[in-house]
Amino acid sequence: MLVETQSVQFDSLTLDCGVTLSPVDCAYETYGELNSARSNAILIEHAFSGDAHAAGISRDGGKPGWWDNMIGPGKGFDTNKYFVICSNVIGGCRGTTGPGSINPATGKRWGVSFPGITVSDMVRLQKKLIDHLGIKRLLSASGGSMGGMQVLEWAVAYPDSIASAIPIASTARHSAMQIAFNEVGRQAVMFDPNWNGGDYYDQQLPGRGLSVARMVGHITYMSDESMREKFGRRLREREKPGFDFASADYEVESYLRYRGSQFVDRFDANSYLYITKAMDYFDLSLGYPSLGASLERATARFLVVSFTSDWLYPTYQSLEIVNALRGRNRDVAFCELPSNYGHDAFLVEVGEQSEMVRGFLAQTLKQVSA
Repeated sequence: MLVETQSVQFDSLTLDCGVTLSPVDCAYETYGELNSARSNAILIEHAFSGDAHAAGISRDGGKPGWWDNMIGPGKGFDTNKYFVICSNVIGGCRGTTGPGSINPATGKRWGVSFPGITVSDMVRLQKKLIDHLGIKRLLSASGGSMGGMQVLEWAVAYPDSIASAIPIASTARHSAMQIAFNEVGRQAVMFDPNWNGGDYYDQQLPGRGLSVARMVGHITYMSDESMREKFGRRLREREKPGFDFASADYEVESYLRYRGSQFVDRFDANSYLYITKAMDYFDLSLGYPSLGASLERATARFLVVSFTSDWLYPTYQSLEIVNALRGRNRDVAFCELPSNYGHDAFLVEVGEQSEMVRGFLAQTLKQVSA
């Protein structure tokens, strides 16, 4: 199916840092049809480097959505039954207001004068979008990684506006290791001389720094086993090492360089800084005595999913969420799915994941329709 990214502009958005942005653009896509009761809407939350184009074929670039294997007719999020929405987050670079947008006060791009953002700010803008679409209560919200953080925030911040929540391969707060990897990426960007204090628009982009940041990030998305199966120690187009540093001796080196350069073509370096910081700042228990106390506000049904080989967002972090919910007698199902793909499993291995989601959504729709 051909899809087109839409945009809506809101008068203002007040951020957690105290700044009010005005106006604010929000890019989004929808799939399927909203039923007459407006009870079949599902919000899909993208991960760090994602965007609003979650499914179908883009009318602009002709590329499939980042979760096209999960969203569509007969798929996990069945668009024959559900009205699916996905928006680009605040601070992004794919149509929603971010550091690359024009600051109306100066007529120039914001750069790092853009105010700091949080996951709560992302969800606050999404709530404006859902209200704009005339939806009072979401049937569900789902997403992996940073997407799962947004799902959790929805369940706590707007408990009356969401019937179920499906956080996948996610966490209620970053660990020191997760913050550390993000900091390495940010430093790589800022050490690039072309970053120029964040003022590089219409000039040479900080491509080397952003590429290295993406290479580091991409390693964390895979697992040792998946990298061994995909690359091993195979040399690339040569029979012996080249004994130099400019060329890539190994297949894995060539792959990482490709992924890094590809990322530079589609993502803004300043957005990288802002969004990774928002992930690090996220702590669902902030302002509450405990994680359980924050989740006591939630009234949604939960399906929490993790993967055996995910060392970036390991299963123990999903179990912290599950145990906190069970401690408050909330309706929660949990499954750790076997996979060799590491953190990327939620994007790649969707067979069992689709079956679980399909059954969970059907039961939720039955309950809200009763």
